[in-house]
Amino acid sequence: MPHPQDHPVPALSDVDPTAWREANRRLLAKAIGEWCFEDMLKATGTGDGGYRIDLDSGTTYAFRATPGAFGWLRVEPDSITRTATSMLGNSIAQPAWDALKFLMEAASTIDSDASTVATYFTELSTTLAVDAARLTHGGETAAELRALGHTELECRMTGHNLLVANKGRIGFSATDVRRYAPESAQTLTLRWVAVHRGLAEFRGTSELSENDVLEAELDEETRIRFTTVLQDAGVDPQAYVWMPVHPWQWDHAVQTLHAADVAQRRVIPLGESPDAYLPGQSIRTMANVTEPSRHDVKLPLKILNTLVWRGIPPHCTMGAPVVTQWLRGLVERDPYLTDECRTVFLGEVASVTVRHPYLSTLDETPYQYLETLGCIWRDSVTARKDPGERVRTFASLLHVDAAGDAFVAELVRSSGLDPELWFRRLFDTLLAPILHVLYRYGVTFNPHGQNTLIGYDENDVPVRLYLKDFVDDVCVSFTDVPERGPEPDGHDHVLPRKHPSIIKQHVVDQVFVGHFRYLAPLCAEQLGVPEKTFWRLVRRTILDFQKRFRKRFPELEGRFAEYDLLTPEIPRYGLNRDRIVVTRYGDRALRHALYPNGTHPNPLAEG
Repeated sequence: MPHPQDHPVPALSDVDPTAWREANRRLLAKAIGEWCFEDMLKATGTGDGGYRIDLDSGTTYAFRATPGAFGWLRVEPDSITRTATSMLGNSIAQPAWDALKFLMEAASTIDSDASTVATYFTELSTTLAVDAARLTHGGETAAELRALGHTELECRMTGHNLLVANKGRIGFSATDVRRYAPESAQTLTLRWVAVHRGLAEFRGTSELSENDVLEAELDEETRIRFTTVLQDAGVDPQAYVWMPVHPWQWDHAVQTLHAADVAQRRVIPLGESPDAYLPGQSIRTMANVTEPSRHDVKLPLKILNTLVWRGIPPHCTMGAPVVTQWLRGLVERDPYLTDECRTVFLGEVASVTVRHPYLSTLDETPYQYLETLGCIWRDSVTARKDPGERVRTFASLLHVDAAGDAFVAELVRSSGLDPELWFRRLFDTLLAPILHVLYRYGVTFNPHGQNTLIGYDENDVPVRLYLKDFVDDVCVSFTDVPERGPEPDGHDHVLPRKHPSIIKQHVVDQVFVGHFRYLAPLCAEQLGVPEKTFWRLVRRTILDFQKRFRKRFPELEGRFAEYDLLTPEIPRYGLNRDRIVVTRYGDRALRHALYPNGTHPNPLAEG
C-alpha cells in the first residue's frame, strides 16, 4: 500500500503553466454550470447543444453543454469561447479558459459587491492553485486508488462538488496549505494542553469517563510526561482537563485570543503526543495513522472554508456525546438497522468544551471568535469495520483520475457485477437506512459525501452504510413522533427541529442533487448506464423500500407523503449564490439558515 506521503502536493508555486490553464478551464466550466444551476446567470440555448451567457459587461461566453438532472447543464470545458468587442469595434470569439477573469466580468451580472468579489477571488485563486498543483504532479490511477485505506483515500479527494471555490481556506498561507491540507498528505502531531476546570468541561457517553479517554488516546509514558509538566508548574493535575489542539490553531488562535488564560496558567501547554494524524477533507477532523483504532479527533480551526468558519461551537462540543448516546439508544434497538442493514453510526463519544471567558459575555460577538478551543473524539472507521471490509466515502465515487477514469467505474469493473445490479446494491445500501430513519423516526442526518461512507466486501460490492457527524447535523421533525421517545433536550437545545419538508430536503439536496446529479453522467459515459435508467433505478429503490416498510409499519404509511421524495418540483438551495450574493463575507453572530430560490424539476418524479 502506498505511504500517505508518496504523492504529496508540492509547493503551490511549483505549478506548470499548462496545468494552470487546464485547472482554470475545468473550474470555469464548473462555475458556468453551477452558477446557471443556481440561477445566478442565465444561459440561452443556441441550438445543437450550444448555449450562451450575455454578461452586463458586454462580454458573451458561449459553450456546449449536456442537460442533466434537476435542470443542470454539464458544460464541456474545451468548448467555451469568449466574445468581447475590441478597440476596433469588431467582436471575435476566442477560446476561454480564465476562471478568474470570468468572475471579474460576471460580477455585475451576478449582482455582487466589490468587497465580496475580491474576497471570493482569493478563495477561487487558492482553489485553482491546489487543483493546478495536482494536475502538474499527477496522482494515482483509479485502479491504484482502490488499494488505499479510508484515511489515505481521503487525502486524494478534491473537495465538495457543489461548491466552485471548494478549497478557499481563508486564513491559511500557502505554507499552511502544504503542511496541513489533506491533499498534501502530510502527517502531523497534535499539541496537548491542560485547561483549568473553571474554563473547561469534559463530557462523554455513559461508558466513557475522562480517564478512559486519556488512557485510550495517550500511552502511559506520555501521560506521565504530561503530569510532570503540571507538577513542575506547581498546579494540581486533577484540577485540569486535558485536550489536543491543532498546531496551527495553537499558533494562530489560542496563544492570541486566549493569551490571558495562557499567562495565568488557566491553559498550560503539555507538549506533543507521539501519534501521527492525517487530516480528512474537512481539514479539522483527523484520523490517527499511528494507532488507527484510536478515535478520530475533531478540532477547531479559525479558517473560513466552504461557507463557514471552521471552529466548533460550544453547543456542539457540549451536545455531541448526548446526541450520540440518544441516537445509539434509538438505532441500536432497531433490529432492521442493526441486524439487516448492519448500519454503523460513528459516534461522537467524548468532548471538551471551553468557552471564551471574555468574548462569550458580549452580545452579538461574531461566532468565529467563540469557537476557537474545544475538541470532539469520534469512533474511528478502523475500530468499527470488519476484517477485509473496505470503507470509502460516498464522495470518492465521483473522483476522476488524470486519465479521465472514474473511481466508480473502477469499482464496478472490479466487482464483476453487471453495472445496473451494482448500482441497485449501492442504492439499497445507501438509501435503506436513511429512509428507515426518516420515515420511522422523523430524523435525518446531513448525508453529504464526506459524512456518508460505504462499506464494501472483498469484491468491491457495497454492503453497508456508515454515518458520522451527528451533533448539529442531525435534525428532527417538529411534528410529534412517539417512536423517538424522550429526546435529549431537557436542558440545552441540542437537536435542531424543522418542518418535515426541510427534513427530507437534507436527503434530496445532499444525496440526489449533491451527488447523484454528478454520478449519473459518469455512469452513462463510462459504464453504459443511461441517465434515465440511473434515475429509474433510484426511484425503484425508494418505491421498493416503501413497499417493505409498509408491511412492517402499516400505521406509518402517511409519512411517505410527509417526507415526499418523489414530488415533481423541489426547492432550489444555492450554496454558491448564498456566499456570493446573499451572505457575502460580513461577520455574523450565528451561522445562518439557507433559504430557497426557486425550484428544480425532480427526476425521481417520473414513473
